[in-house]
Amino acid sequence: MLLLLAAGFLFAVESDPSAVVGYVKYDMVIGNNFVAIPMDCPWSMASELGAAFGGTVDQIGYYDPATQAFVTAADLGFMWTDDFPIDTNSVLMLYSSVLDQFYSIGDLPATNATFNLVAGNNAVMVPLNKSNFAMASEIGVDMVAGNVDQVGYFDPVAQSFVTAADLGFMWTDDFSVSIAMPLMAYSSNAFIWPSRAAVEPLSANKKSKK
Repeated sequence: MLLLLAAGFLFAVESDPSAVVGYVKYDMVIGNNFVAIPMDCPWSMASELGAAFGGTVDQIGYYDPATQAFVTAADLGFMWTDDFPIDTNSVLMLYSSVLDQFYSIGDLPATNATFNLVAGNNAVMVPLNKSNFAMASEIGVDMVAGNVDQVGYFDPVAQSFVTAADLGFMWTDDFSVSIAMPLMAYSSNAFIWPSRAAVEPLSANKKSKK
């Protein structure tokens, strides 16, 4: 699956017994790139993340579940328009003018990622403690509370989303997934995923890899 493909996950050495430092890498093409920030986020605003690329990323967007559309901050050269806050577990669309790599580097978050999904499309990330998921269909089944019947990934080559769908008796166009992978899920109703009751300590998976 191309670049998620090329999303790679690796922990570095522990700086002390309670702090695990690591990174997740996303390979980026010229054009739009769907990424996430699974490690502790060092930026407060989208413009700060954009500035870290030295001018090669001039648009950063997030998916607004309320409007069911992407909202984009853009670099005008002298300022960023429509800037917005970002945080750990943010799922973003970055427009790059060059082939590049994006690294989410930092401490392992103290708590596992959870997402508040609405009825409709939702941008989510496979949490770092969910290495048990191998296929998109498995995530769809796990999202039973939302009656999720579509799970998609962004294909950087085609510059569009590719979707696996639940037909009731089977999933069509199923694809492999990995931790820290950004996805788009279609839900029939609002719910929290993963359910808080199912959350396990991240430390139990600190040696997990892609």
